[in-house]
Amino acid sequence: MTEKIPEILKNRYQYIKQHSAYDQSEGTALEVVAKDRIGLIADITGEVSRFKGDISYLQSWITFDGLVHLLVQMANIKEEDRIAESLKKIDGVLKVTMRETYSRTFGKRVIVVGGGAQVAQVAAGAIAEADRHNIRGETISVDTIAVVGEEEIASAVRAVGRLHRAAILVLAGALMGGDITRAVLELRHSYGIPVISLTMAGSVTKAADLVVSDPVEAGVMAVMAISHIGKFDLLKLSGKTF
Repeated sequence: MTEKIPEILKNRYQYIKQHSAYDQSEGTALEVVAKDRIGLIADITGEVSRFKGDISYLQSWITFDGLVHLLVQMANIKEEDRIAESLKKIDGVLKVTMRETYSRTFGKRVIVVGGGAQVAQVAAGAIAEADRHNIRGETISVDTIAVVGEEEIASAVRAVGRLHRAAILVLAGALMGGDITRAVLELRHSYGIPVISLTMAGSVTKAADLVVSDPVEAGVMAVMAISHIGKFDLLKLSGKTF
């Protein structure tokens, strides 16, 4: 890689590296189950604001029975019980439950995208290394998707920027270039997410922060790169091939 490291990547990476995924300052979370209706989310977030709640993450989904599940993660909350009781009074709300934040339960995420065989090997290395770090107090999870095709992989790469707590991407395959390379550049410049690539044909290796020949080692290095405990600094090795 010949280009300079984007400032957003430097700043985001340094923040991730300096902060434990099990950071107690992450606050707490409330899971709200309610009947679906227009204005529901606005009413819930408005009530949280009334209690001076600082919403750090918001997720909603509808289950098979048509009910809405809303996860509200909040920082700097001192009246958790009062907020929960207040939310229960909102029209349509059926249940409010205190939850741990995703940061505490699943922590920083290593995302692996590419061909099935290579993805499996990268994941094996990442999972084994994450186990060592998590035993020592870190919280790192590994997510993978086996996908083929330039358009499909490029879409998956771009989507990593929208994934909550995604800390690093590993591209595993034999040939990647074209729109995949453009997607990698977008990911690094727009979201500040570093990318490790396996040694492969195509231009994607020139856009990645690090190129690693062994897939298992690539998974290991991805975890070491984002671990709060580990001393490995990806920025110091950016543009290198191993």
